[in-house]
Amino acid sequence: MKIATYNVNGINSRLPVLLRWLEESAPDVVCLQELKAPQEKFPEQAIRAAGYDVNWHGQKSWNGVAILSRIGEIKELRRALPGDPDDVNSRYIEAVVGGILVACLYLPNGNPAPGPKFDYKLSWFKRLQTHAKELLAQELPVVLTGDFNVMPTEKDVYKPERWVDDALFRPETRAAFHELMQQGWTDAVRHLHPDETIYTFWDYFRNAFGRNAGLRIDHFLLSPQLVPRLQKAAVDMHVRGWEKSSDHAPVWIELK
Repeated sequence: MKIATYNVNGINSRLPVLLRWLEESAPDVVCLQELKAPQEKFPEQAIRAAGYDVNWHGQKSWNGVAILSRIGEIKELRRALPGDPDDVNSRYIEAVVGGILVACLYLPNGNPAPGPKFDYKLSWFKRLQTHAKELLAQELPVVLTGDFNVMPTEKDVYKPERWVDDALFRPETRAAFHELMQQGWTDAVRHLHPDETIYTFWDYFRNAFGRNAGLRIDHFLLSPQLVPRLQKAAVDMHVRGWEKSSDHAPVWIELK
């Protein structure tokens, strides 16, 4: 079973890239972030024509998350992270697919930091920690994946000294991620590739992709029930080099 996560950075403008990658990579389940499309503007017909069922939560101008499946029904459980009924941003969707609980998230960027956007990022992280702990308590096979907007360690960022004041790398952000991990989650990519230089995002500026000056901010966290089933984890880095591609590359895992 191949599960992927991909921040598409605008699903309608990147649709040819997304469809090309779906055909080439053939993932069974896909989590998408940053749709940048309201609910009614999601390209449902094109996704279904590619062979995928789909559930999505859109939002005008930014945000937006979706789960795609070509292995059966998507049984949606929720489309908002619990803990703040006033938070209307479409950043979380959760469903059961193929016997696995799949949670797709787009964690806030948080810049500039400090400030209100950084406060929102940390409060969202707290809500995620609370809900993630409840998911683990159910002792189910759970995949928590998406754009976390955090580089957990210096190994996950090109020239970390340049990022010390950025919301994606500040001590508070990294501490929140490590607190989440300590609940019992496993970072799938690092579990299989503990020492490799692996990035999932390259800025459009300063030839970042050409220089491989990237960040690893798209993650797969697995509940203990799934770790023995983990076989592969990789980044489709070449997709970032396609014309009119997202600044992220797809990340995927394979489970027995």
